[in-house]
Amino acid sequence: MAVYAIGDIQGCLDPLQRLLDAIRFDPANDRLWFCGDLVNRGGDSLEVLRLIHSLDIHSTVVLGNHDLSLLAIAARPENERRRTNAELQKVIFADDGPQLLDWLRTRPLVHVDQSLGWMMLHAGLAPKWTVKIARARAHEVEQRLAGPNHAKLLRSMFGNQPATWSPKLDGMDRVRSIINICTRMRFCSPKGTLDFDEKGRPGSQKAGLYPWFEVPGHAERELKIVCGHWSTLGLFQGLGVHAIDTGCVWGGKLTALRLDTEIPQLIQVAGKFGGKPE
Repeated sequence: MAVYAIGDIQGCLDPLQRLLDAIRFDPANDRLWFCGDLVNRGGDSLEVLRLIHSLDIHSTVVLGNHDLSLLAIAARPENERRRTNAELQKVIFADDGPQLLDWLRTRPLVHVDQSLGWMMLHAGLAPKWTVKIARARAHEVEQRLAGPNHAKLLRSMFGNQPATWSPKLDGMDRVRSIINICTRMRFCSPKGTLDFDEKGRPGSQKAGLYPWFEVPGHAERELKIVCGHWSTLGLFQGLGVHAIDTGCVWGGKLTALRLDTEIPQLIQVAGKFGGKPE
């Protein structure tokens, strides 16, 4: 059995289909891990959701910030839903839209496979979070997203405050902080204060900020980490972290990383504008 993690798709159906061909995906034997941001910008978000939903028993999906944004828009009154972009409206108002959205809403923020030696999340870890802590904090949010009051959470989860995680946080501040770390994190301070404005490559940030995976004094990471989210970072493999958002929707590449081999294997296809597997 092969296990492949796939980076941010963002509604790019053709590259996803070509990547599945390139890895020779066999649903009878293989598993897929999707690093989040399945939707938005690529033009085919509905078709991407339908395809990945059809592979549900063969795959694991973690939520990205664009996936959560879609869910939040879908929870608004109809007149507000109709003001979003046409690509997301196509999902929300599709006949199978409610089924797809309910499925998406119950995906985790963090996935851990101890036997494989990997964990997956969309963006990053707070500096003091171990794998165990990250999984526990994510589970708090996952329970609420799957619960009967999920619409209230979806209406209130956006915002940049609090920017620093503390175990003393409670209520919506606690939920928002966990979501921001798991789905929006790029740079932070040694104290774990997130910066939401810096989105460039490492080296372009303000003094005192570090890529989340390079923060001095961070907790030991017991497992290898695969993630997405940071297209300007591009492919990064180091410090036990494998970041595989390689800008598919921006004309970059869509990346798969094989996780079950001693040395992770990369397979890439050209992104939104077509091309041959490399």
